[in-house]
Amino acid sequence: MPPGGTGGRSGTPLGRVAQRPDPGSHAEHRKPRAPNPRTLVPVTSPAPDALLGPADVRELATALGVRPTKQRGQNFVIDANTVRRIVRTAQVHPDDVVVEVGPGLGSLTLALLEVADRVTAVEIDDVLAAALPATITARMPDRADRFALVHSDAMHVTELPGPAPTALVANLPYNVAVPVLLHMLEAFPSIERTLVMVQSEVADRLAAPPGSKVYGVPSVKANWYAEVKRAGAIGRNVFWPAPNVDSGLVSLVRRTEPLKTTASRREVFAVVDAAFAQRRKTLRAALAGWAGSAAAAEAALVAAGVSPQARGESLTVEEFARIAEHKQNQPEEEESA
Repeated sequence: MPPGGTGGRSGTPLGRVAQRPDPGSHAEHRKPRAPNPRTLVPVTSPAPDALLGPADVRELATALGVRPTKQRGQNFVIDANTVRRIVRTAQVHPDDVVVEVGPGLGSLTLALLEVADRVTAVEIDDVLAAALPATITARMPDRADRFALVHSDAMHVTELPGPAPTALVANLPYNVAVPVLLHMLEAFPSIERTLVMVQSEVADRLAAPPGSKVYGVPSVKANWYAEVKRAGAIGRNVFWPAPNVDSGLVSLVRRTEPLKTTASRREVFAVVDAAFAQRRKTLRAALAGWAGSAAAAEAALVAAGVSPQARGESLTVEEFARIAEHKQNQPEEEESA
C-alpha cells in the first residue's frame, strides 16, 4: 500500500474553510461521521516538540477510529525528522504561503507551520478534515491563526482562502499523484516551488529526461510547467503502516517564463497523449489519429523539424509544442489532463 495523505475520489464540492478553529466545533457544511473533536487530541499543553511522533500518530488514529485505507493511498508519516527534512528540501521561507494536499493526521502540516507564513491544507476525508484543526490548535496554538482547511477533493479545488499560494508541499497519494500535481500547477500559477513525495517509480517518471526508458506523459507535462528533478529518497520505516514500495521526493521549480509557443497547453498535451499512447510506433504512425492521417502527421512533423521516424520518448516538450503548432485544419482537441 503506497504512502500518501488522502485523495483520489471525486465528487466532494469545494468545501469549508476553517481558520483559528474552535476545538469544540466543526466548520463543515455537512456533518462528517467523526467523533466529537474534543476527543480527537489530548487537551494538554503541547509537548516540547509539537510535531507528531510514532506514538502520537497511533494514539490520534485510535482516537479517531482511523484505519489507513488503500483506496485513498493512506500511509501516515510518523517521523519528525523526515517531515522537517521535507520542509528544508522544499526551501520553504518564512514569507511563503504553502498549500498542502492530503495532510492526513497533520505530521507535515505542523512542520510546515513551524516555518511558513501560512499553510492551507486540502483534505477530502471527512474524519481527518474534522480532526485536523483541533490537532493544530492543541499542538501549535500560537500558529493556529496561520492555518486554513479546505475540505474537498483537490482535483476540484480552483481557489483557496487567503493570499495566493507560493509553494506546494505534499505527500501525495500515489493513485492520483500525477493528476493532482498537474491540476494544482495549472489552477494556481502563483505556485513557484513544489516538492512532492510520491512512489519512487512515479518520481523517476516525473523527473525523467528525453531518451530515458521511463520518460513519458508525466515527464513532458510536468516539464511544461517547471524544471523537474529528483530531490531525494524516503525510507519505508518512516510511515505507518509501512508501505511495500519506496518513496521519492520530486522538486519542481516553475519556469520563470512560459514555454514560447503559439500552441495552447491543451493542444500540446493532445500531441503528447497521442505520441505515448502507442510508444512502439513511429510518430508518423502514432500521430495519425491526432492529425487525421499518417500523411498529415508527417507533414506536421516535417514542418516542426522532427523526424517522422522518431518516437515520442526522444522529444522535448518544446518539440511537442512545435508539432502542435503545425497541425493543419483540425478542430481543437478535447482537453487532456
